[in-house]
Amino acid sequence: MKIELTTNRYKRRKWLIAAALATGVACAAYGLTGSAIPDIDIDNLTFAKVQQGELNLYAEAYGEFYSAKERLLTAPAQGKVAEVLIRPGAKVTQDTVILRLSNPKLEQELNQAKGLLAQQQAQKAAFEFEQQNQRLNYRGSIADIEAAIEEAELELSVNQDLMSRGVAAKIELQRAKLAVKQQKKRLVFEQEKYQQLQEMQLFQLKQRDIEIAQQQANIEVLTAQYENMQVRAGISGSVQALEVELGQSVQLGQSLAKVGSDQELIARLRIPQRLADQIDLNAPVSIDTQKGLVSGHITRIETLVSNGVVLAEAVLDSALTSNARPALPVTASIFMKTAPDALYIKQFSGMRPHSTQQVFVRDEAGLARQKEVTFGELSQGKLMVKSGLENKDEIITSNLEGFTQYAQISLVH
Repeated sequence: MKIELTTNRYKRRKWLIAAALATGVACAAYGLTGSAIPDIDIDNLTFAKVQQGELNLYAEAYGEFYSAKERLLTAPAQGKVAEVLIRPGAKVTQDTVILRLSNPKLEQELNQAKGLLAQQQAQKAAFEFEQQNQRLNYRGSIADIEAAIEEAELELSVNQDLMSRGVAAKIELQRAKLAVKQQKKRLVFEQEKYQQLQEMQLFQLKQRDIEIAQQQANIEVLTAQYENMQVRAGISGSVQALEVELGQSVQLGQSLAKVGSDQELIARLRIPQRLADQIDLNAPVSIDTQKGLVSGHITRIETLVSNGVVLAEAVLDSALTSNARPALPVTASIFMKTAPDALYIKQFSGMRPHSTQQVFVRDEAGLARQKEVTFGELSQGKLMVKSGLENKDEIITSNLEGFTQYAQISLVH
């Protein structure tokens, strides 16, 4: 009899445990299948309606403004930084002096070159006087020969007259003719020598002019170097960097400072790698500077990927905002393409692009049912719907974390 009682008690305990487990499973199934539908006041909820139509897709990027024009200032000659007048960040014009360099040796070389030029110019003037004297001497010789020709021709005329009267001898007439002929030959020869002298003098003067021109060019180089010891900005904008200190010695060509324009800017933007291939050159860009929007277009897209982003440059097409300056952080929307018949909703908290999530969708029966929805691109606050929703569906955008275990909820007033 004792053994039978123990067996009955054991069977009764197993039945109670099985009943309890069945009850738990039933309760759980009851909640998950929505048999128990909680009520929520609809006035405390917010909704977003699914829309369908043409949707322009934009890539969101971030970056900075950069100077469209930059100028690197280098040392025009060896020297020492004697004065620093402008520091980084200061506004400058084309003629603003940023640094002054000193080089006494350069100044001495310039003065010596100027002295040598003055000496060459004086020597040329003296040489021109010498040439003029040579020409005068030749012209005097030619004048003497011309006078001798006139005298010989006169003698010939007299002899011809006497010969016609039978007074002069024939030999005298021949001598007079020979004298005229010889003097004329001398004249031709002397004129040729004078012509050659003039041509030779022209070449001599040209050589002197070349030497003077070379010295003038040397002076111009030295003068430019000396004047450039006052290092000027060269363009209007602001000083972006200063690479030397007061008293520092610098070598020819050494970097001194960098100046960039602050009214002519470009935007350098970092685009997510997955979106870079969808952006074309000349794609429109809207750049937000926190004080307004500036329009532009993409002019360059790099092929190199760094840390998951691709660098692109945009030229600005509209007027700058008041806070625009080099290195200003900006955000940008870059046009990618137009989706002609897209489903989308206005983005709200918790909805993430390129994700699959559970949302409550309102129906006409006053219920909200959970659905699995896959979202696509986010473009200017509009979240593209890839699957799970239809046009005009309404999604509850309020926080319903406490109701995620229910398949549906009842919307009441």
